[in-house]
Amino acid sequence: MMSNSTSVSAGKQDSKTREFHNSLVYVKQHWQLYVIFLLPALALTLIFKYIPMGGILIAFQEYNPFKGILKSKWVGFSYFQRFLSSPDFLSYLANTLKLSVFGLLWGFPVPVILAFLLNRIQSKGIKKKIQLALYLPNFISVIVLCGIVKIFLSVTGPINLLLGSQINFMTMPGAWRTIYIASGIWQGAGWGSIMYTAALANASQDLKEAAYLDGANILQQIKVVEWPAIKDIVVIQFILQAGNIMSIGFEKAYALQTDLNLASSEIISTYVYKQGLISGNFSFSTAVGLFNTVINVILLLSVNKIVAKMNEGQGL
Repeated sequence: MMSNSTSVSAGKQDSKTREFHNSLVYVKQHWQLYVIFLLPALALTLIFKYIPMGGILIAFQEYNPFKGILKSKWVGFSYFQRFLSSPDFLSYLANTLKLSVFGLLWGFPVPVILAFLLNRIQSKGIKKKIQLALYLPNFISVIVLCGIVKIFLSVTGPINLLLGSQINFMTMPGAWRTIYIASGIWQGAGWGSIMYTAALANASQDLKEAAYLDGANILQQIKVVEWPAIKDIVVIQFILQAGNIMSIGFEKAYALQTDLNLASSEIISTYVYKQGLISGNFSFSTAVGLFNTVINVILLLSVNKIVAKMNEGQGL
């Protein structure tokens, strides 16, 4: 018996080696085809992704657009020191971290919960209609979304009419962060649940029925049958989103900003936009953006290690 099993495993290994060799021979014979298909993608990646990275040099220069990067004066880390020593540095950093961390804690579980709820719906027709309603907000542009939010929360908007009040929510620094996070969850939760819903389709229906027959309630069925089917995807998505804590786009924050809510709405990305494109401080804004990116990479690596230790060594 042992010899038979050994010969079978050896045969499988030989077949895999043979398949790999044949694939390698095929690639060598038709390398021109692969070059034709891969070259445009590689060229676009190099031109639009890697070559522009050279622009970070202006963070260490007193950049002059007329002299260019090569002839501008080198100033080292002076712009980084200027930002780190500014009185508003801690405020911008705290606003960015609060917005990202609270958004992650409140927003990340919602698509997972939606996927579990959608998976409980037996009627395919009803399920498709609910999914359509949940996915639609994702196709609304950020600027249109911000306009809708401002209309709903204006002094004469529907929210104040329901409450019988005249509160201008957009001028309240304490309410701005909640508005930002809640509108983001409404827009992206349905779309974010797609991959979890697809992963739940791989959950064993036999195990689910067996758990039901054994008297397991809904939470127990989710824990034993459905959660293992999406656990790996949830871990990967959490690491990626946690690693992007500092990467909040300025568009939505800038569109929802007013002069009265700057205490909570001014984050690093909006500060970079104002300094770079509005004030023309290209070197300083690049230094701030580079600082933000470095912190983001450190957070990504740290979160990956922490999750790997908590998840039996499995991370990205």
